[in-house]
Amino acid sequence: MKWKRSERLVDMTHFLLEHPHKLIPLTYFSDLYQSAKSSISEDLGIVKETFEEKGIGLLMTVPGAAGGVKYIPKLQAREIKAIMADLMEELSHSDRLLPGGYLYMTDVLGNPEMMNRVGKVFATAFAKEKIDIIMTVATKGIPIAHAIARHLNVPVVIVRRDSKVTEGSTVSINYVSGSSRRIQTMVLSKRSMKSGQRVLITDDFMKVGGTMNGMKNLLEEFECTLAGVAVLVESEHSNERLVEKYLSLVKLHEVSEKERTIALEEGNYFENGGI
Repeated sequence: MKWKRSERLVDMTHFLLEHPHKLIPLTYFSDLYQSAKSSISEDLGIVKETFEEKGIGLLMTVPGAAGGVKYIPKLQAREIKAIMADLMEELSHSDRLLPGGYLYMTDVLGNPEMMNRVGKVFATAFAKEKIDIIMTVATKGIPIAHAIARHLNVPVVIVRRDSKVTEGSTVSINYVSGSSRRIQTMVLSKRSMKSGQRVLITDDFMKVGGTMNGMKNLLEEFECTLAGVAVLVESEHSNERLVEKYLSLVKLHEVSEKERTIALEEGNYFENGGI
């Protein structure tokens, strides 16, 4: 079957979008479409130009016998700011305020379109980092972890508060919750990670950073390296942060349970080198 150029472009674009951060040899496309490499290179040039012009991402070419092309999801600064603004607008409603200065975010975390956008924002920040795995703690961090993992094309591991029979042998640690100062437990299956992996940890909400610090300590038990920290919403807190370097999209600046008001501002994404 002889493919038309228009057909190749559509199919090629779909394949690249479905396989981010994966090096695809030119011979794969050449064999698939039964076309010369010169034609495939021209097609990829069109895709590359369109991706960059429309802000879809980058198409990197790796030369050499073992080379090929790789799609890197990447958003422009104006798009990231628009996503931040949409999040702040959505989270600013007074009926989201919960006791203790927390926000109700379950519906936002369950919105696939919003999570996809959030995932691409964080994937943009860590596009140049070597990320082997995404770690989060059950349960509300799971949608964010999977959204980021989708755009970085890496697996997700989920830390739990207690062990499950289905997890097999586990590693557990005790850590101090940053806000309540209580001793809590984290558990992770021994099969979840391999020594030497670089791990991005993420969660939906951070006050002082006790949970993030706990996950960081858990990495040491697996002899893995912390590659970064991604937080959807951080709370402005007078106490010292337990996590030094992290990226957040939204900051909960001030809340009044009496007045039922929520003051939000942009997180530190741009300040801490998110793009």
